[in-house]
Amino acid sequence: MIIANDLCKQFERTVLEENKGKKRKGLKKKNSRKESFYAVNHISFQVKPGEILGILGPNGAGKTTLLRMLGSLMQPTGGSVEIIDKDGNKITDPVHLKKSIGYLSGNTKLYHRISTREMLYMLAEIYEIEKEEADKRIGEIEKVLDMENFMDNRIEKLSTGQTQRASIARCLIHDPDIYIFDEPTLGLDIISADAIVNFMKSQKERGKTVLYSTHYLEEAQFLCDRIMMIYQGGIVKEGTPGQILEECQTDNLRDAFHRVMEEVENL
Repeated sequence: MIIANDLCKQFERTVLEENKGKKRKGLKKKNSRKESFYAVNHISFQVKPGEILGILGPNGAGKTTLLRMLGSLMQPTGGSVEIIDKDGNKITDPVHLKKSIGYLSGNTKLYHRISTREMLYMLAEIYEIEKEEADKRIGEIEKVLDMENFMDNRIEKLSTGQTQRASIARCLIHDPDIYIFDEPTLGLDIISADAIVNFMKSQKERGKTVLYSTHYLEEAQFLCDRIMMIYQGGIVKEGTPGQILEECQTDNLRDAFHRVMEEVENL
């Protein structure tokens, strides 16, 4: 289980302003100042084992910042993230915490000059997984993600979809209890996207906790147990896909999303 308590992240940005004083002919003089803003603005929620939470929002809404804090890759300005193990205990040891989470983002970098199989064995050593157990897990990963045809090809030779599956394989080797995926199917072909969607469904059935952000609303409507829409760092709508469709009086999540965004922008 993962719990966010009053979680926030504050950044600074540069704001340009026109100088109201005298201007030299042909030039527009501008001043700059620093301005603080919340990328994630004091939000609280939890995701239980065996549940898929979809995080939706326009570009710049704070989705990636939120996921990075949940994955312990970024320190929050305020609030906290709690990772709870199967026995109901809060995990505080940093090493145990890392082993409990599988995190995938669009910025994930892989070693191009080795194969996916070689990468997974290397990671198994890092996670101190015994050779016999590593053999078993890598075999399972190969089948689950349908990687038999390219498992031994160098990563630099893989297609976009194959590379994304290799990235997800990296998240699986230590069999974490929580998966955090930032737009895992972005730009993929149908076959690769389906392999990843089916993987997320299989992990839910195993009792894993899955959080993922996406711009593919039809995918989210089909896959997620709950949806959380965020805008300017805050939660603006939350519930099951059925609840959100009923509240927005529509039969699809795409229309519901647009209606929610129109409402908050007009406030």
